[in-house]
Amino acid sequence: MISDPPAWALALTFWLHLLATVTWVGSLAGVSLLVLPAIRQALNPETQLVFIEALQKRLEPIAWFSMSLLALTGLFQMSVNPHYNGFFSTSTQWSLAILVKHLLGIVMVVVSAIQTWEVIPAIRRALLRSKKSANAAELDTLRRREILLLRMNFGLSALILLATAFARAS
Repeated sequence: MISDPPAWALALTFWLHLLATVTWVGSLAGVSLLVLPAIRQALNPETQLVFIEALQKRLEPIAWFSMSLLALTGLFQMSVNPHYNGFFSTSTQWSLAILVKHLLGIVMVVVSAIQTWEVIPAIRRALLRSKKSANAAELDTLRRREILLLRMNFGLSALILLATAFARAS
């Protein structure tokens, strides 16, 4: 445990952690609750995929930067917290909530990695192929998979916020 960091350093890490959380979770909420329902009503499936791919191209760097910032600031905050008894400790409500939060965060990273390095490239390839031949079934499968992954990450982020609330309440 780091002993008594300067108040400004702790305040800065709290602020950066909250900023990264709001940015990442806010983008997931905006896409899940506003964008996806709107594009489903306004765009055909292939155009939806084009839009989702373009949106993800903008969101991916923001999400990965936010995740990195969350990990760095979170580790610092955890190391100075008086409740901290080790990374895998479950001796208190705080440590159990933080462990659950971190496990859910790891799942979010895995889901994001699948989106970034598997689904979005598959969407790009399918869109290129669709210009040559009709492959509506493949496009629809990819669209549904990307929407599922986006919603999974949104749900996981809500659970992480719940775990954070349990940690703060202890």
